[in-house]
Amino acid sequence: MKCQSALFGVFTLIIGFAYGQKSGPTNPEATEVYEPIPPRVIPGKLGAPPSDAIVLFDGQHFDNWVSSADSTEVKWHLNKDGSMTVKDRTGNIQTKQNFGSIQLHIEWKSPKEVQREGQSRANSGVFLQKRYEIQVLDNNDNSTYVNGQVGSLYKQGVPLAMASSPTGEWNTYDIIFHAPKFSRGGNIVKPATVTLLHNGILIQDHFEIEGTIEYIGWPKYEAHGKAPLMLQDHNDNSRVSYRNIWVRELD
Repeated sequence: MKCQSALFGVFTLIIGFAYGQKSGPTNPEATEVYEPIPPRVIPGKLGAPPSDAIVLFDGQHFDNWVSSADSTEVKWHLNKDGSMTVKDRTGNIQTKQNFGSIQLHIEWKSPKEVQREGQSRANSGVFLQKRYEIQVLDNNDNSTYVNGQVGSLYKQGVPLAMASSPTGEWNTYDIIFHAPKFSRGGNIVKPATVTLLHNGILIQDHFEIEGTIEYIGWPKYEAHGKAPLMLQDHNDNSRVSYRNIWVRELD
């Protein structure tokens, strides 16, 4: 048995050298790294943004937003409680600033008064780079197709769980989005990915986005750079509200 053990050890050593494995470190300092030093970020308290965040909406004004249709002033409702609410049929709104890969925090709620069913109940959406939609919908006692339910990457990524707050109460989305990468010729090199926590529950786990969101047809990639964050007016009196929106740029 000792002979077999010794032969196995020699065999393992030969295989290690064959595949370019180096001998292990002989002291702890050999595996310690001191630079570059990560920047200091001070966390926010009670849902407030961290120190390096870009605050997109704090309930005071629409200065960071424009109409998606014509870049004019936002016509949505600005509420006294520090939130905004979709004003029916006034169109989508988007940030003035363009973004690549980001960490996004956004809070939303459906109206307490329930109207209609399926995709017509408190429907809105958070569009990353104006192309990739995370669905906002009141799914409480309201079934629909699962790749279009709340927390889905619309028509692509089925959420791992349904983690909504009760109808009329606030929800949080914490999103990690890595933008797609394209070759100089415009071909997709690395698809976009999204990770989503809904009320602290992981519901999209580094999901690889297949391309643009399409209501009819298959998703596709077209080369693009940084682009705005967009919030949807579903044109059906959705009455969805948003508050406390901030991002941290990751590139």
